[in-house]
Amino acid sequence: MRVAVFLGSSPGTERHRDAVVALADVLVAAGVGIVYGGARVGLMGLLADAALEAGGEVVGVIPRDLFDREVPHRDLTELVEVDSMHARKARMAELADAFVALPGGVGTLEELFEVFTWQLLGIHDKPVLLLDPDGFFDPLAEQLDRIVAGGYLSAERRDRLVRVTTPEELLAALG
Repeated sequence: MRVAVFLGSSPGTERHRDAVVALADVLVAAGVGIVYGGARVGLMGLLADAALEAGGEVVGVIPRDLFDREVPHRDLTELVEVDSMHARKARMAELADAFVALPGGVGTLEELFEVFTWQLLGIHDKPVLLLDPDGFFDPLAEQLDRIVAGGYLSAERRDRLVRVTTPEELLAALG
C-alpha cells in the first residue's frame, strides 16, 4: 500500500513538523509506502527524510519546471520527473492507494480538492483524509459545512473527506 501525501514546500510550524515526522514513522512501521511531490524543501523534504531514515519506501513525483523552487530530492527510493503539475497529480494518483493532506498552502489545498472531487465523481474510490494535528483545517471544515447547508454537497458525500488528528487515527481509518 502507498499513501500520497500532500503538504507544504515551506517549513510550517513546529507542531506541523512534528506531525509530519510522526506520520512518516507510523506509515513506515505499518509497511505503507509514501508518494509525495518529490521536493527536498519544507515539510515535503522533512517527510521524505523521516521516512527514509526509518527505512521506508518514498516515491517523489516532481515537474521539471519546479526544480529551482522545490529542489528535487535525489535520495528517494524513486524520483519520477514529469512535464507538468497536471502530470504530477495524475502520476501520484496512479501510484497511491489513498490520499492524505497535512497543513500546507494553496497548492496543498488544490491537490486535496482535486482528488476529493475525483472521488466524488467516481474517477477513483480511494480514501481521502485530512491529518489535522492542531485545528489548522477548522475553517475548511466550516466552509464544507456551509457548502452542505447551501445544498451544493450532501452531508454523506462531505463525510467522505475524513478528518483525523493523529497518524494512528489515520492508519486506523485506512483499515
